[in-house]
Amino acid sequence: MAPLPAPPIAASASASAFLFLSPPRSRSRYQHPKTKPKPAATILCSSTATAAGSASPSLSEQLEPLSRTLLHDKPTPIADRPTPEPTWVNPTRPKPSVLSLSRHRRRSPSANTSSAPLQPLLRALRALPEDADLAGTLDAFFLQQGQGQGAAPSPSDALLLLNYLHPSWRKTLSLLAWLRALPAGAFQLDTIFFNVALKSLRAARQWPHAERLALDMLDAGVPLDNITYSTLITAARRCRQFSKAVEWFERMYAADGVLPDEVTYSAVLDVYAQLGMKEEVLALFDRARGSGWKPDHVAFAVLAKMFGEAGDYEGIQFVFKEMRVVGIKPNIFVYNALLEALGKTGKPGLARNLFEEMVVQGVDPNARTLTALAKIYGRARWGRDALQLWNKMRELKLPADNILCNTLLSMCADVGLVAEAEQLFNEMKDPECRDVPKPDKWSYTAMINIYGSNGDTDHALQLFGEMLKGGIEPNIMSYTIVIQCLGKAQRIQQAVEVLEVGLEKGLKPDDRLCGCLLSVIALSSGEEMEMVLSSLEKVNQNLVKLIRVLGDARVGADDITKELKSVLNAAAPEVRRPYCNCLIDVCHNHGFPPQRAREVFHLAQTYGLYSKVQSRKDEEWSLDLRSLSVGAAKTAFDDWMQTVSERWVQHKALPESFSVYTGSSTHKFAQGLASAFAAHLEQMAVPFCPSESQAGSFISSRDDLVSWLQTSSSPAVVAG
Repeated sequence: MAPLPAPPIAASASASAFLFLSPPRSRSRYQHPKTKPKPAATILCSSTATAAGSASPSLSEQLEPLSRTLLHDKPTPIADRPTPEPTWVNPTRPKPSVLSLSRHRRRSPSANTSSAPLQPLLRALRALPEDADLAGTLDAFFLQQGQGQGAAPSPSDALLLLNYLHPSWRKTLSLLAWLRALPAGAFQLDTIFFNVALKSLRAARQWPHAERLALDMLDAGVPLDNITYSTLITAARRCRQFSKAVEWFERMYAADGVLPDEVTYSAVLDVYAQLGMKEEVLALFDRARGSGWKPDHVAFAVLAKMFGEAGDYEGIQFVFKEMRVVGIKPNIFVYNALLEALGKTGKPGLARNLFEEMVVQGVDPNARTLTALAKIYGRARWGRDALQLWNKMRELKLPADNILCNTLLSMCADVGLVAEAEQLFNEMKDPECRDVPKPDKWSYTAMINIYGSNGDTDHALQLFGEMLKGGIEPNIMSYTIVIQCLGKAQRIQQAVEVLEVGLEKGLKPDDRLCGCLLSVIALSSGEEMEMVLSSLEKVNQNLVKLIRVLGDARVGADDITKELKSVLNAAAPEVRRPYCNCLIDVCHNHGFPPQRAREVFHLAQTYGLYSKVQSRKDEEWSLDLRSLSVGAAKTAFDDWMQTVSERWVQHKALPESFSVYTGSSTHKFAQGLASAFAAHLEQMAVPFCPSESQAGSFISSRDDLVSWLQTSSSPAVVAG
């Protein structure tokens, strides 16, 4: 069962409320409040030191920080990067400028230089293969041109040749090697020639050759200027060699008289952000601003992206504040970065306001802008805003690529816009429609997801077959959605057939597909269950073994713990709780020994997988079931009521009120956890009633529960 969305958060109705653009209250420079983490031992012992009137955390809550390591017999050490030591600054001397705000002067060929004499050579070089050695052709040409005075070109001719060969990095290196091999005194090979060659290597993303050439410069005593370092750093960044970019940036500081310029600075900011080195980004930004540097759009886009990745809302405020201080207006790249950042920080209302401001400022959105906004609206389940965005795009005929169209299809799946998704998909399939790209495997997968979520199994299966016939290889997500859809429709045999087709085509099931098969097992009958287990055993034998063990009444708790730990350790962290949900459902639906479901639930609690389900305060106990399946929610509630019963028998204090939250969504495809839980309450005759103030919430008082406990003979309360 898909998790139910969180209750909607009311957005500000006022468009003037871009209040988050106001500067931070503390200082002119960004300083995010830091909380020093407590060691694990302190957390485990803190329950005995809570202040009077505060909440008393449960054991599972105390164990939550260890949920990623406790499953292993030996916790995996986490190699945290040490916090850099602060740089000492002599207060009696002025602070030197960090950045060189203008590039070092470089020699350039004369503007009057004509390439006419070199045209025969250029044609000859163009005709040579990419990996050819240019030495023979160059020797022949310049010996003829030199008229006995040597075979060396002039500096301007050499630069012209290097720039001409720029698209071909192999020929560029061959020309540079020839120049370096000329007799001493015949040609002075200085820094500018190496810089041109490095730019060619950067354009071709040939980082190993670029670094080797820079090391050759150092060995030959050729000085590296700030253009050299900037080219190296940006080349490493472009090739995603971020550690190398940092290494050469640090070496740049060690070199005498070489300071970074604005290009180097922007590149290093992005490198630090890519590495997650937030403190280094802010420190370098602060020092550069103190030196008089004016950040450009690239720098602000880097900062916005970094804060967005970290989900740091205060950081995004800092970006807006600094842009106002500098007096720079956001361009399309900054707006895109800020929109993506606001989406990751869960601020859909502010993202909508920012988009409206962008349009008012005359900045035209592009495909990336609309993709970011579509993701935000889909994630927030904002059907009305998503539909308005859709209509606006159709009206303005805004540009669309595969990423945007597939994101729009996914947004339609999130908010239940089936007709709009079908319209777009049909246009993508129409050969005469040139405004949108042709559908790819992600487009088909998004449509299959829409039909599968809507319970339209036949259309989902039809599209899946259309992919196979059309030569579009389904991805693992396509298989997962189709199998899940067939499982919900109780078409278990067809689900197994789809899996077998995938295995024959070389499909390698991942943890999510295995979890999907677990949910199919929970929905199947006895014979069908054996059919699914037989297929699942081909890809995950340990998972099948665990199910067999759970169904065997002769197996003890220690063996259950061992097998469950083995399965969860092998699974990705994000699927461990869904695994436990499905395993509890299997225990409920297939008549496994009565204690099995609660044993799995307790073990999952111990590992921190259900750490936020229960919350206890002196005045209220609450139970949040939104992330649980129906079977797991029933088990969690029964276990919760067992605790209440035990405290009442032991004459311990109970809070005045109790509340259970199942979530309530108006989304068209939402699953009915609230209705299933309401039926469970009715079956048990527990005095919980729906809350009038909050949909999807059930409440009860201490007096009502105590009265019920006095007369109840429910097994969930009496049994342990």
